[in-house]
Amino acid sequence: MPAQEHPEEHPLAAAQPSLRERRRATATQEILDAAERHITEHGPAALSLRAVARDLGMTVQALYHYFPSRDALVTALVTKGYNDLAAAVQTAVDTAPANSPIPRLVIAAEGYRHWAIAHPERFQLLYGTPLRDYAAPTEGPTTQATRRMSAIFEREMFGGFTEAQLAAAETPALSPPLHTYLNQLPHYGEGHLPPPATALLMSAWGHLHGLVVLEVFGHTSFLGDHQAELFRLAMGNLLTDIHRRIPLT
Repeated sequence: MPAQEHPEEHPLAAAQPSLRERRRATATQEILDAAERHITEHGPAALSLRAVARDLGMTVQALYHYFPSRDALVTALVTKGYNDLAAAVQTAVDTAPANSPIPRLVIAAEGYRHWAIAHPERFQLLYGTPLRDYAAPTEGPTTQATRRMSAIFEREMFGGFTEAQLAAAETPALSPPLHTYLNQLPHYGEGHLPPPATALLMSAWGHLHGLVVLEVFGHTSFLGDHQAELFRLAMGNLLTDIHRRIPLT
């Protein structure tokens, strides 16, 4: 007769979160949702534990059980923001028609733009004026979240090129100190990204992000309904210029 199997000894049962953990996860998500609504209504600078607790009908002391400080809450919000933005970029690429004439890098950039326009206050939390007295933890969850998005853009920009091709990319001469620094930067995509390719990636990122910031903060509103078309044109030209700089063999 087989030995009786105890539920607590079953590997699947052991992997299930406890009731307390599930309740904590639910409460944590409710707090994050309330904090995001508060940012949307009042802007990132108005965020405080007291305001979020008031919106939820709970005491600040109760909120401390989940987020011991405003910085902890901000870090969670920034991390979630970067992850949601990266997910929007990845979804844009994944759902694009296989025969689309639009390059995948341009599609990824448009996914970035669409999320930023749809969530301007959350985008401002990520890239706007830094919150007073807040500094993201070094090598913390916010850093990991930004690396995820960097890997997506790197893949769509340089996919199909070899490391040798990327190392031979045509760029203005890099000073030895800059070359050494770029070569030692942590890498988030597949394989090693040579310094010339890293320089091109950073330059492209500045161009892409700068155009989105200008639009989100209303500086290109004079373009009206033409902003999307001009953004696509700029991203297409950007990708063409980058690929022109990479040798075919």
